[in-house]
Amino acid sequence: MAATIFDIGTLIVRAPDICGDRPRIAGTRITVGRIATLWKQGLTPEEIADNWGYLNMAQVYAALTYYHANREEIEQSLKRDREDYDRLYAESLATTGIVK
Repeated sequence: MAATIFDIGTLIVRAPDICGDRPRIAGTRITVGRIATLWKQGLTPEEIADNWGYLNMAQVYAALTYYHANREEIEQSLKRDREDYDRLYAESLATTGIVK
């Protein structure tokens, strides 16, 4: 049986209407930023693939490769996401009368 050959350039995609145009693993909604965050939290690529059973090692490594090749872009995106989360969290506390 012949091995399947993948064009690694097809493993990471982006689209304006999916995940806010963030780079993601093709066929999923798992962003490169999410994989990078899990890796930075100490998960190995093998653990990431095991925990998300529909991901294979090639996909995880492609996401990590994209992250390392485009670190500034991904870190800026993650920073914006954190800022948006913090802002929305503070707004939700303010509307419920809970003060942090």
